[in-house]
Amino acid sequence: MKSRLPYFAVGTVVKGFGRGSKELGIPTANFPEHVVEQLPAEIQTGIYYGWAKVDNGPTHKMVMSIGWNPYYKNEKKSMETHIMHVFEDDFYGSELKVIMLGYIRGEKNFNSLEELITAIKGDIAESDKQLSLPEHQNFKSHPFFTGRSEPHCNGITKEDIANGISNGLPDSKKLINGSLENGDNS
Repeated sequence: MKSRLPYFAVGTVVKGFGRGSKELGIPTANFPEHVVEQLPAEIQTGIYYGWAKVDNGPTHKMVMSIGWNPYYKNEKKSMETHIMHVFEDDFYGSELKVIMLGYIRGEKNFNSLEELITAIKGDIAESDKQLSLPEHQNFKSHPFFTGRSEPHCNGITKEDIANGISNGLPDSKKLINGSLENGDNS
């Protein structure tokens, strides 16, 4: 799985199950099905941390749940992103870009809603801690977010971004501190 991280995804925010804000008090932005279906097999279900950007706004820390959310017995796999920022309004239909940098834990079931909320708050705290590390800070201004290099950003083409397709790094390239190992930052 680590060979597929960082993983880059982009898509239009769609309505999810309506539980994040209402039931959990932890709002999430959901990717459409076609973005979820593009996830490589190596990306396991579970909780990830990284950076997120909505439209042309600032880049924020995020924590993401990928999977079926066993507590709710979802029938479809989802990618639900909690952006660690308070937004004044909903942003359905906006473009969401994320870079997943690390894995926190596997997906699991919970005995109660309170247990689930406690786990999510722990995931948020761990994400905040990890994203404060210098090796993760460089990704906050990665060309994927700034748009300076979108046509060649780690295999993501301008057409891929326009179509909301997610792509990870090609196996032949490894990202180190926000730049390609071979020095190609285009």
